[in-house]
Amino acid sequence: MRPLPLLAFLFLTSSPLRAQPPVTSPTAPAALLLRPAAVFDGQTLHPGWAVLTEGDKIKAVGPAAQLTAPAGTRTLELPGLTLLPGLIEGHSHLLLHPYNETPWNDQVLLESEALRVARATAHARATLAAGFTTARDLGSEGAGYADVGLKQAIDRGLIPGPRLLVATRALVATGSYGPKLSVDIEVPQGAQEADGTDNLIRAVREQIGKGADIIKVYADYRWGPGEPSRPTFSQDELNLIVQTARSAGRPVVAHAGTPEGMRRATLAGVQTIEHGDGGTLEIFKLMKQSGVALCPTVAAGDAVAQYRGWQKGTGPEPERIQQKRLSMKAALQSGVELAIGGDAGVFAHGDNLREAELLVREYGLTSLQALRGLTSTNARLFQLPDRGQLKPGLLADMVAVSGDPTQNISALRVVKLVVKGGVVVE
Repeated sequence: MRPLPLLAFLFLTSSPLRAQPPVTSPTAPAALLLRPAAVFDGQTLHPGWAVLTEGDKIKAVGPAAQLTAPAGTRTLELPGLTLLPGLIEGHSHLLLHPYNETPWNDQVLLESEALRVARATAHARATLAAGFTTARDLGSEGAGYADVGLKQAIDRGLIPGPRLLVATRALVATGSYGPKLSVDIEVPQGAQEADGTDNLIRAVREQIGKGADIIKVYADYRWGPGEPSRPTFSQDELNLIVQTARSAGRPVVAHAGTPEGMRRATLAGVQTIEHGDGGTLEIFKLMKQSGVALCPTVAAGDAVAQYRGWQKGTGPEPERIQQKRLSMKAALQSGVELAIGGDAGVFAHGDNLREAELLVREYGLTSLQALRGLTSTNARLFQLPDRGQLKPGLLADMVAVSGDPTQNISALRVVKLVVKGGVVVE
């Protein structure tokens, strides 16, 4: 028999006349009554409060004595624990693993996509187990649209993991990213190259059509090995990227570390600037005035410096760390809003709390500020009105921890319970 033409095959396999497997509706989660020692609602700690869920949403929150559970409700007694909204990771790469295990170039060039996806499923599980029920995943770093498939697998209950906001391939100016090998060899890049009006519009729309929730752009980068970062896209190009994404209902985030790259990205109207290592007081004030938040990713630079031989606590601080301290001081002085995300993937997934701990221990935030950042502030900055707080009608995404994280952010390391969509994560 001659093989069917492709169009005929697609028609027959998708035809409504073809027998289809029955569609089954997932069972609604059982109602839960959670009775901890205290509830942190995203803003304030409330001793003696409890939370009632119905389906995948929060039904009621308040003093335990005032909550009446309907028949059939499962009650979870959580003595000595604090219950809080599921944590939100602001910057991660589930398709990367720590650079001291395998350099970034080798991950992009030598690891198969199948291996990277398999590893990412373990990363997703570890992230959820650490209490992070939502994560912005800001670039597949050479793995194409694998992050879209990973998100779909999580959403369909095939694998455990956080709710993902994915940026897919990310956008870079031609010649500005990597890997870079011999000029005689064309190698796969860690992001999508595009320039100029037609190509940028096409690339943004292509990524959105493939499933991008976010468009990520590299507003500056190193043009060559050993060079400092310099701006890549022009102001007009960045404006066009934001305009095209916004018309499709997608925010744009910008990798930027130079003052000029940050300035251009801010004027273009991005949602957040990632890293901001070289930011100045003037630039951070401009960001504040423009409603652009900073995601400083202090944990990534801290990790990379140690991979390169820095003996933290004994040896002198590398110049990169010293510069980060100066920029963070200026950022806090300016009042620019901070999103909290560590660039997990540079360091181990599941160790996501590392960013908040460093911000508290070394950069001047209080535990309460960091805790709000990981919950209600990140939700607001990322335009996620259905999560980040414990309020009736919001998603029943919660985590219970030992101790009081409003006083000691490291209490978030002792995760005793994770609930996602009203279901206890086993």
